[in-house]
Amino acid sequence: MTPPGGIGLLAWLGLAPNGRPLELGETAPDARVFDVRGEEVWLRHFYGRPFTLIYFFPKANTYGCTKQACGLRENFEPLKARDVTVIGISADRPETQRRFSEKLHLPFLLLADPKHEAARAFGVPLVAGFPRRQAFLIRGDTLVWRDLHAETTRHAATVLRALDQF
Repeated sequence: MTPPGGIGLLAWLGLAPNGRPLELGETAPDARVFDVRGEEVWLRHFYGRPFTLIYFFPKANTYGCTKQACGLRENFEPLKARDVTVIGISADRPETQRRFSEKLHLPFLLLADPKHEAARAFGVPLVAGFPRRQAFLIRGDTLVWRDLHAETTRHAATVLRALDQF
C-alpha cells in the first residue's frame, strides 16, 4: 500500500525517516504548495527577504496547532519588526487553512502541502501523514536556524531568542 503523497508506508506512519533534515548553511529548498485560495505557490518566491520563518504543524484546528498559531500571532509585531515573514505549512486542504486563519485572525500566511512536497524538501518527518512540528529560519535563501522539536506554547519566544544571534 502506498499512502497519499507518494511516500512509503513506513515514512507515512512515522516509522521511517522522510528524508534527512535540512542542515544549517544549506540553501532553502523550493517546493510547490497552495495558498488559501487553492492557487499554486512556490516557496522560492518567499526567499530573498531578510528572514523567512517556515514552520510546519500537524493539523489545523487542533489544540496544539491553535496554541502555536496564536503564540505567533501574539508575537507577530516583534517578529515583523525584525523583518521576519512568517509562513505556516500543514497537509490540510487550502479551504481548511483559510478557515483556520480567519477563525484565529492570523496576520501571516498559511499554506497547504497536501502531497507533502514541502515536508519532503525540508526533511520533516510525517506521523500518520501529518508533518511533525518543526521550524526553519531562512536568511535570504540560506537556512540559518532550525527547531526540530518546536513547542506549541513557546515557539514564538524561541524564534525571537534565535533572532538575537543575527
